[in-house]
Amino acid sequence: MRNTWLKTAAVGLTATVLLAGCGSSNTSSSSGSEDASSGKTYQIGVSQIVQHASLDEAYKGFQEALKDKGIDAKYDEQNAQGDPNNSLTIAQNFVGKNVDLIFANSTPSAMGALTATKDSNKDIPIVFTSVTDPVAAELVESLEAPGGNVTGTTDTHPDAIANSVKFIAEELGAKTIGTVYNSGEQNSIVQINMLKAEADKYGIKVVEASAATSADVKQATESLVGKADAFFIVTDNTVVSALEAVIMVANEKKIPLFVGELDSVARGGFAAYGFSYHDIGYEAGEMAADILLNGKKPAELPVQYPQNLKLVINEKAAKEMGIELKEEWKSEAELIK
Repeated sequence: MRNTWLKTAAVGLTATVLLAGCGSSNTSSSSGSEDASSGKTYQIGVSQIVQHASLDEAYKGFQEALKDKGIDAKYDEQNAQGDPNNSLTIAQNFVGKNVDLIFANSTPSAMGALTATKDSNKDIPIVFTSVTDPVAAELVESLEAPGGNVTGTTDTHPDAIANSVKFIAEELGAKTIGTVYNSGEQNSIVQINMLKAEADKYGIKVVEASAATSADVKQATESLVGKADAFFIVTDNTVVSALEAVIMVANEKKIPLFVGELDSVARGGFAAYGFSYHDIGYEAGEMAADILLNGKKPAELPVQYPQNLKLVINEKAAKEMGIELKEEWKSEAELIK
C-alpha cells in the first residue's frame, strides 16, 4: 500500500511561493531545559501557515521532543495568517538571523523555508511536519533519501483516505461525496486526487467546492447541500481553520461529515481514520534533536509517515447529524462523546 501511495503522491502539483509582505507577529519562548551535551541555547525559527488545533498540537509535540532530549531552545514563532506568500518572508527573516534550525509546520511553510535557504546559499537544516506530499512539493527527492537540507514527518497515512472512502461507501451507503478545499494548497490537491481515485472504485461521485479563505468556507459548504450524501474534509489548512462552519451545515442538514484527522473529530466531525498530530510533531522533534546534537544531516534522515492509524467516531456528532451508530462500529472504533 505504501508503494501505491508514493506513486500517487508523485503526481501532485508543485506550488509556487511568491514574495509578499508578512502579516505575522513575533513571539519567542524557551524550552526551559538545559542541553545535556553542551549547554548551548539553540535558536529555532518556527514557521506555521495558520493557527488551528492540529498544527498547534504538532508544534507542542515538537517542543516536547526537544525538551525530552535535554535541548535548550529559544523559539522564534511566526504565523503566516493563512497566506502562503508570507511563509517565504518569514523564512527569509530566519535565514537573515542565521537560526540553527527551521521548523516548518505545513507544506507552504516548508516550501518557503526551502526557497529562502536556496536563494541565500545557506545550508540551514529544515525539519517539517504536517506536510501531505513532500515529494510532489519538491521538498525532498524521495521519502527514503530526502537529499538537500530538508526532512521531516508527513501527515498522510497511505491508508487513511482509502479507509475513509470505504467506510463512506459501505457503511453510510453514500453515492456522492462533497468536499471543500483551497485549490491554492498543494497538499490539498494531492489529497483530492487521492479521494477521487478511491471514490471511483466504488462508483461514487466527488462534488467539489473551493474556498480561498476561511471566510469562504461556510458558503462553499452550503453550495454542496442537495448535491452530496456525505461530506469529506481533507487536511486542508484553510478549511480546517474554519471547520466549525462546515460542522454547522452538516448538523443543520443532517449530512455525515468525515474528516481527515482526529482533532477535527474532537471539534465535531463525525469520524476519521486518523492519528495524533502531536505524535508526528514529536517525531519531527526527535529528528531535529538528532541534527542538532548528533550532527546528522537532513539528507540522511528518511521522511517518516504517521503510525497507529485508527478509526475514531464522535457520538455526539453522530446524533447531531442523524447517524445511528451500528454495533459493529462500536467494536471497531474508538468512541468519543
